[in-house]
Amino acid sequence: MDWNVVGKIWDKWASNNVGHSGQPLKAALLMNYDPTGPSRLVSTVAEQVGIKVDPTEISQLVSFVKRNKLQTESFFIGPNEYLVTSIHESWFCARCMNTSKQAGEGAIVVQTTSFLLVGLYEGSIGSASRAMVAVDQFAGQLSRRNL
Repeated sequence: MDWNVVGKIWDKWASNNVGHSGQPLKAALLMNYDPTGPSRLVSTVAEQVGIKVDPTEISQLVSFVKRNKLQTESFFIGPNEYLVTSIHESWFCARCMNTSKQAGEGAIVVQTTSFLLVGLYEGSIGSASRAMVAVDQFAGQLSRRNL
């Protein structure tokens, strides 16, 4: 895997989509992930913007995805607990259950060949749609490079 290519793609994408007023995502996280690898292979944070997560939080999210009980369990990112609201072939959407934001918060989690991409957003349906477009753009760039 060419980390330089991934880093360049991430930097360009994140600067246009994450963390600033008017952008679709308030935070994003990219983790290396190989669901077919040995259990001793630990997923690590490759990139993150707008959020600071620790290895314990990452392992909980990765375990949640590996268990594939998306409809019956919830997961945490930082202090926020998320419940999956829709499931698709290689991605799912979730809403935050303990947010203090009036319009709510959500997460979009996409699995590519080598990564889990998490996009966090504030708001409701319109915000979720903009967030999905942004996350899909990045996932598409990784997929074109088989990453």
